[in-house]
Amino acid sequence: MHAGPDQANHPTDATRGSKGNAMSDALHTRSRLGRFVNELEETFIALILGAMTVITFINVVLRYGYNSGLIWGLEATTILFAWLVLFGISYAVKTTAHLGVDAITNAMPDGARKLVTLAAALICIIYAFLLLKGAWDYWANFANLPQTTGRWFPTGFEEMKRTSYRGWYALVDTPMPDWLRWIEPALNEGEAYEKLPRFIPYFILPFGMALLLFRFVQAFVRLATGKSESLIVSHEAEDQVDEVRSLNEGD
Repeated sequence: MHAGPDQANHPTDATRGSKGNAMSDALHTRSRLGRFVNELEETFIALILGAMTVITFINVVLRYGYNSGLIWGLEATTILFAWLVLFGISYAVKTTAHLGVDAITNAMPDGARKLVTLAAALICIIYAFLLLKGAWDYWANFANLPQTTGRWFPTGFEEMKRTSYRGWYALVDTPMPDWLRWIEPALNEGEAYEKLPRFIPYFILPFGMALLLFRFVQAFVRLATGKSESLIVSHEAEDQVDEVRSLNEGD
């Protein structure tokens, strides 16, 4: 069945959707900072996935081929998976890949829908800010840095005492690489680390929440300027059905 002249001249919903997604991606990465964050997220996600694959593969070969294994392999892949998840949260905001329900907002008039969407984005910004505060306060214990004061919002930094330092906390299995020995005088009072200090893998907590906050601010700006209409992905399943239908109609 061949497409009629109207179908040939007018783009399908799937075509418009793909063009809209491409335009949206261009808007997301237009600024220099946006491009840098985008490349940072994608690069780290690729590196983490590669590292997890290599470590797991080596462990399988050693276990079934030589009855041995990397003692630190499980701990390392667990940490890398946590990094992957936290990077993925902010990246999913950028690509509007988070799940959401828009049945109510779609039934609203345009003005009300925009107000509700902006309110939702503002709530997300506040939530990400609170997560950033909590993540910093948790990570600071392991990095010999002061926590913030204030129960909900930071009002300053607490006064640090020698007894507050927790930089000597280390992981259980992952060894300390020699190229990081330079941090020992600053964080472990000159003592050598036997295992990787915890503040290094735990750094993804405040860093990931900072990325999440940045992405929600970006999304709010896009919504406020009319460059985007929603925080969540469009109806992906319906778009794919429409695309398949258009392909079948062209046969």
